[in-house]
Amino acid sequence: MHETPNRVESSTAAPDPVPVDGAGCHAGRDQLLRAAAAAGKSATLERYARDYPQGPHEQPQSMCPAFGSLRVGLRMRRTATILSGSACCVYGLTFTSHFYGARRTVGYVPFNSETLVTGKLFEDIRDAVFQIADPALYDAVVIINLCVPTASGVPLQLLPREIKGVRIIGIDVPGFGVPTHAEAKDVLAGAMLKYARTEALQGPVQAPRGGRSGRPTVTLLGEMFPADPVGIAAMLEPLGLAAGPVVPTREWRELYAALDGAVVAAVHPFYTASIREFEAAGRPVVGSAPIGYDGTAQWLAAIGDACGIASERVAAAQNRVLPAIRTALVKAPIKARITLSGYEGSELLVGRLLVESGADLRYVGTACPRTPWSEADRDWLVAKGVRVQYRASLEHDLAALGEFSPDIAIGTTPVVQKAKELAIPALYFTNLISARPLMGPAGAGSLAQVLNAALGNQSRFDAMRDFFEGVGTGSSAGVWQDTPVDRPQFKDRYRARLAAKRKAEEPV
Repeated sequence: MHETPNRVESSTAAPDPVPVDGAGCHAGRDQLLRAAAAAGKSATLERYARDYPQGPHEQPQSMCPAFGSLRVGLRMRRTATILSGSACCVYGLTFTSHFYGARRTVGYVPFNSETLVTGKLFEDIRDAVFQIADPALYDAVVIINLCVPTASGVPLQLLPREIKGVRIIGIDVPGFGVPTHAEAKDVLAGAMLKYARTEALQGPVQAPRGGRSGRPTVTLLGEMFPADPVGIAAMLEPLGLAAGPVVPTREWRELYAALDGAVVAAVHPFYTASIREFEAAGRPVVGSAPIGYDGTAQWLAAIGDACGIASERVAAAQNRVLPAIRTALVKAPIKARITLSGYEGSELLVGRLLVESGADLRYVGTACPRTPWSEADRDWLVAKGVRVQYRASLEHDLAALGEFSPDIAIGTTPVVQKAKELAIPALYFTNLISARPLMGPAGAGSLAQVLNAALGNQSRFDAMRDFFEGVGTGSSAGVWQDTPVDRPQFKDRYRARLAAKRKAEEPV
């Protein structure tokens, strides 16, 4: 991370000062929403509310949503990323990014109360953008407003569209407006696709680094394990198709190729803004993925139908790959009761693969919303007796853990922690499950090894539980010479006194 120095001069006129008081991080979600609306961000927040509808609770499990957009930018060649937000947020985001192997500099424009409320922060951002926009180094510069600049109305839309040929993309990614980091990937991917689509409409654009495919391509929407696009390409070859770019892309010119695909495969079904751009470009969108036996058969049929491929050729492609998938599933069975939850967006796909592997899957919770492109997966799982919970909260996931008493739990960090407290083997979804091949024959047997190894540790959990039995919990946790004694009467007394104080302070 570095603080981006400010320029003294620039070629654009300064905007009017932002006419609002800055709302601090501590203000709370409702106040930040009100402040952002008052500061002119209503249209952005309304679009996010439509694209990423929330559930009955405020927000599901996820790391800071802005991490998703930051991750997309940092993984692209010749793309600079600048954050505008509170220093503590910027530190946490850059720390997490480098933990996940970004190895890229993150620009940062600092602010204080004065620069925030007078509009000087926007001037500083604009100066930083002019300084960093070097066409010899970058194709694009991404500027991300975090919570406080968004709530204060910092107008990134007033930045130049390009500087010396370098594209300038400003986005707001507040934690109070975008529910999960997975959907924040779509915020930036959608903004880039919109920009690239406009460029393509205006005239010729760059070809992909490896040249254009000689066959119609299938654009793959959603981050995947690197081996999966290769496996998908092999399954598409008998149809006369090729695998196109994976969106989010690794390079700007791949956006043009993605928009040029014959069909878009919404492998991760929550990329609403990106799908809007593909549909505006006239591209059909197919949900689900080539996952397991049934999923692969259905997906190949849907792709063939979208591309107008004869049913006989689709059947031949299915017959080429399906026997290998069935064999892989039979050779790598999973015999266990399982609950599954996560926030990556691929939870329903993993659930399908677990069921076809023989697992007794009872519950799938995903932090992402229900969309038309996940309906096939949901319907299939429900037909198999699996409970599917969109916008799952930690409370949903823990309730399923208690209700179904699984042999193994797959979930987020707090779910895994709770499961292990109950002496139930558990696996962290993001690092141990989603970071594996899932598609086609390679994916069919990929989960059994890690799950069955974890299931084999049940005796170790039992031994640890027996060893630590009686150590205590809460105020008595640990090893004591004189174990602390809870005093509930004290708590009741204080609770009554506080209630009386609140009642006395109520207006008459």
